[in-house]
Order: sequence, then C-alpha cells, then structure tokens
Amino acid sequence: MLLVVDCGNTNTVFAVFDKDRMVDQWRCATVASRTGDEYFVWLKALMEQRGLDSFIDSVIVSSVVPNAVFNLKVLCNRYFDCKPMFVGSPECRLPISVRVDEGTQVGSDRLVNSVSAFDRFGGNLVVVDFGTATTFDVVDFDGAYIGGVIAPGVELSVKALHAAAAALPHVDVAQPGQVIGKNTRDCMHSGIFWGYTGLVEGICSRIKEEHDRPMKVIGTGGLAALFAKGSSIFDDLDLDLTIFGLAQIHNYNAS
Repeated sequence: MLLVVDCGNTNTVFAVFDKDRMVDQWRCATVASRTGDEYFVWLKALMEQRGLDSFIDSVIVSSVVPNAVFNLKVLCNRYFDCKPMFVGSPECRLPISVRVDEGTQVGSDRLVNSVSAFDRFGGNLVVVDFGTATTFDVVDFDGAYIGGVIAPGVELSVKALHAAAAALPHVDVAQPGQVIGKNTRDCMHSGIFWGYTGLVEGICSRIKEEHDRPMKVIGTGGLAALFAKGSSIFDDLDLDLTIFGLAQIHNYNAS
C-alpha cells in the first residue's frame, strides 16, 4: 500500500491508498520535533482501528516544513523499510511543467495541487487553497504551473488581530447572519468573513483579467467549503486535492 503525507505549517495529513483507492486519512498537528517513533505509534493505532495492517511499501511526501523532513524519513526507513519520495527533490518528476522565474522555488503543496487540479478539471484554472497562507495558483491550458498569489491565511489574520488589539477577543471564523454587526464579535465575524470573501473574489477576478481567457476557480483547504457559501466565484471544491495529487505523482514516477 501507498502512504501519502502532506506536511503543512499547521497540520499534517496521512492517507493510505490501495492502488488508486484512498482507504482512509488522518490528521495531526504539525510538530517538527515529533519523532519517527511517535508518528508510527499514532499511525499504527489508527490503521488497526480501521482494520488495516501497517504494511506500507512506498511513501510520498509533500512538506513545507523543512525541520519535519528528518523525522518523516526515520518513520519510513525504520518502520516501513522504504525510502520516501519527496516532491521537489530531483528524484521526483512531475507530470506538468513549471514556468516561473529562474531560481524560484515553488512550494511543493502548490505544485501538487496544480497536478491534481489539472488531472481533475483540465487547464486554465485558479486553485485557491485556504491553508496557513491563502494561496492562488494558476494552471495554464496545458497544465503548467505559471505562478500565483500568496496572501496571509484567515486563521493567521484572526490571531494577529487578537494579538495586536488588546480589546478585541479571539473569534472563530464563521459566516455572520448579516454584514452590519451590532456587537464586537459580530463586527469581527463580518470583517473576517466578508473581508476574505472580497479578497478571494478580487484576486481571482484580476487573475482572470490578466490571463485573458475563461478560467475555472477551484477551492481547496479546510475553510474552502465555508467561504464557498458566501461567494459564487468557485466553480468547484475539492477538499482532498493535495492527497490525490500526491498519489498521482507517485504513480507517474512508478510508471
């Protein structure tokens, strides 16, 4: 079986594939110091609960946290007896081209999303990923990654607002009942939700104008479904875009 690992700044997702079928996936907080032993104990218990044995013969990893890479390698080498493939390494080929400025290092998660989105939705796309950062990735007509936009993530902005303004409470990200708030919390909910909705709509509109051809907007990431409720900008949602993209890249390299 194949184990895919998406190590983000906030959460790390593990998923098991049996050929092209995803069996299950699990999520934990990203802690760079978490050891390979700790990963295995946690993962083995979850797999056994699902009725799976822990036989993994291949692993592919996307990581935007450099300090977590060593312990993920230990997990694979010690417990699965295999060398993991890392997206972004010279050994890992992509089924798409990357057309950006020379010397630019694109985040592995953004490349994986582009691969997966092109496979599922075709070309001329804007992929909006609501993660620690809110990223906008542009996929050309032939599937090539041609750049994008990086904005502060929603949760990051909420934390910064609370930390910088002592009188303002911490609030969850939620869609408010109306735009005009009658109290501090409702005012903050409105500013956060409709502010980011406007940000997404504005950036996507400008990307479409600059790209000068019809484009689909695909939402992914934990808050994509919430923000899709407040906007018609999204043509489709795919919350497992990164996971399936990793499996696709693995299969491309294996063949």
